[in-house]
Amino acid sequence: MARVLNAALGVLIALALGALIMLAQGYDPLASYAALFQFSLGSPYALATTFKNAVPLVLTGLSAAIAFASGPVNLGQPGQLLMGALAATIAGLYLDLPPLVMIPTLALLAMAAGALWSGLAALLRQAFGMSEFIVTLMLNIVADYFTLWAITYPFKDAAAYSPMTPPIATSGWLPEFGDWNSAVFWMLAATALMWFLLARTRPGYEWRIGGQNSLFARLGGCPVDRNFILVMLLTGALAGLAGGLLIMGGPHRFLRGLGANYAWDGVMIAIVANNSLPGVLAYGLFFAAIQTGALGMELITAVPSEIVLVLQGALVLVIVASREALHQLADRLAARRQAQRRAKQAPFLESVEHP
Repeated sequence: MARVLNAALGVLIALALGALIMLAQGYDPLASYAALFQFSLGSPYALATTFKNAVPLVLTGLSAAIAFASGPVNLGQPGQLLMGALAATIAGLYLDLPPLVMIPTLALLAMAAGALWSGLAALLRQAFGMSEFIVTLMLNIVADYFTLWAITYPFKDAAAYSPMTPPIATSGWLPEFGDWNSAVFWMLAATALMWFLLARTRPGYEWRIGGQNSLFARLGGCPVDRNFILVMLLTGALAGLAGGLLIMGGPHRFLRGLGANYAWDGVMIAIVANNSLPGVLAYGLFFAAIQTGALGMELITAVPSEIVLVLQGALVLVIVASREALHQLADRLAARRQAQRRAKQAPFLESVEHP
């Protein structure tokens, strides 16, 4: 209940703050929000676009949430996404298999590339004691420049004026069902599978215990070092899958700036969701909705689309700042109800003990 109240409070305060800024600038906040949500949720096409835009946000959010909940501080989602996207692109350029084989192959290669990139940080941690927090951040820069070099020189489309690869084989394009891109189904399946793994399996239990108290987990017999490596590989694979789906779902080629801020937004979503995987899905869809509707809002009401950044920042600050206070309030209310219940039962218990 406290978590739902925290989320609702954060959304309302963020929207109110955005409205105040619009009023101060002379804009109509009601018309602006109406345009924003009309372009993101107001039609079947807008809703399908919002869900498609949520795919990289949710997958990188799952990656960050599982890592944070399990102990490793994996902040390499931007680089892992790029390496996954590059692996899917290169394979899509040189392979031409039937779609039923091609699409899973590209997805698996993207996951493998992301896992290998995060596995490098895990290896350096295990072998030399290097902090995965620092290594994953540094590897983001390496991945950024390496992929830029790859699409500028060896894999550049000769007919293009800016760095980009040729389009991958059409057999590697994700199918669409009306307005809906099938990347959405990959996102929903990954969310359900990761929730089951983390909440209903022994490895998931060991990961969560290790994230809460690694010493207790080690003394309890959990293979902490092995679990660290597994979590790093899994979370890297999720980020890599996000990159692969970006390529296969469109634009079907690796463009400069492909990763945008998807991965960092995913990390922010994991923090806001407090590492709850259903929460990552919900916040990912909300962030995708306001990002998708921002352009429509700017076109209709002339409100700068950067207002969305204000909404996101306010949402994060309010939810994270108020989370502990709301938990304390919920604990106090629960303790008060329990004390009142005991006070009511005291006369009855006394009569039983002393008839």
